[in-house]
Amino acid sequence: MNNGARQDDGGRPLMSADDYQALAAFRYALRQFLRFSEEAARRAGVTPQQYLAMIAVRGFPGRDRLTVSELAERLQIRHHSAVGLIDRMVAQGLMVRQPGGADRRQVFVSLTQRGAELLEPLAAAHRDQLQRIGGDLRQILERLR
Repeated sequence: MNNGARQDDGGRPLMSADDYQALAAFRYALRQFLRFSEEAARRAGVTPQQYLAMIAVRGFPGRDRLTVSELAERLQIRHHSAVGLIDRMVAQGLMVRQPGGADRRQVFVSLTQRGAELLEPLAAAHRDQLQRIGGDLRQILERLR
């Protein structure tokens, strides 16, 4: 929502005060949700990163397992960091590694029953929180159009 009043040398609209306010409000709402998520994960007995890994595995389109590289991409972390995270989750009984079949270099990870059972109420709490704040987020995003 720039009102088209001012433009830079290339003809692009400059940011208005409302644009800045909407961006700040969006960032604040996101941070509140992330803080909720971090605290909910810790209360459930896992780290925030472990929750993100579990939701990435369970929510991967089309299958219930993914490669280490796919998990690293979904979490936006380096491959070796994903390996360390997986090692800790396997040790806690939250994930298992599975060979890739024809390509023995490829390793898949999936949730154990324990991981899936821990994830279910935690993911439901996240869904409920997003439903509570969804209207506010939609309004903020609408201001940025």
